[in-house]
Amino acid sequence: MLLELADVHVHYGKVEALKGISLTVDEGEIVTLIGGNGAGKSTTLKTISGLRPLTSGAIRFNDESIVGVPAHRLVERGISQAPEGRGIFPGMSVTENLEMGAYARGGGRAALSEDFDRVFQLFPRLKERAKQPGGTLSGGEQQMLAIGRALMARPTVLLLDEPSMGLAPMLVSQVFNTITEINQQGTTILLVEQNAAQALQRAHRAYVLETGRIVKSADARVLLEDDSVRAAYLGGDVGG
Repeated sequence: MLLELADVHVHYGKVEALKGISLTVDEGEIVTLIGGNGAGKSTTLKTISGLRPLTSGAIRFNDESIVGVPAHRLVERGISQAPEGRGIFPGMSVTENLEMGAYARGGGRAALSEDFDRVFQLFPRLKERAKQPGGTLSGGEQQMLAIGRALMARPTVLLLDEPSMGLAPMLVSQVFNTITEINQQGTTILLVEQNAAQALQRAHRAYVLETGRIVKSADARVLLEDDSVRAAYLGGDVGG
């Protein structure tokens, strides 16, 4: 397997945010984490990407422990994240934001040009806005920029934290179509998403988190038909 968490515990002070999380992500998959606010989804991604320390447990990537590896070194190894809230640099242009995503890897100008071409093919709107400051973009465009910046690092695993948050329904579908395309191009994806219907329709496998614990895991299509999952996260409706 490409990425594995084993019995991971994480604390914020005295509060235990993750209470023994174990999950796997295989090469080529889209795996999604669903659950309510405060379930531990974002904490899981932050822990993987080196932004939160473990209390105990193990995280392995490509059969090597990555516990304690600094976040920027994890980007170099192939783990890149588009964070919740987008986290773009508002005073920098779209091009400059994308260049920041490529800082951790080499390859020269030719490779950088290839990566710009890939991002602009996925997100034509960003090419149109290339010289604009990131802070002048719409919410949807900023989300495209956050994902594009993460892709500039040429990740093996892309961590996406709430990519559809705050977006209009039409843009939500567009973002998820692009996530599917990125995966089909060969990038493994671990997706945190409150739009459970869209996430489960796009993912291969899924984990359900509640108050820091995994309470269900299965093929995504199986969870789409699970009565308790439908009642809690889908409103009985898997449309959209």
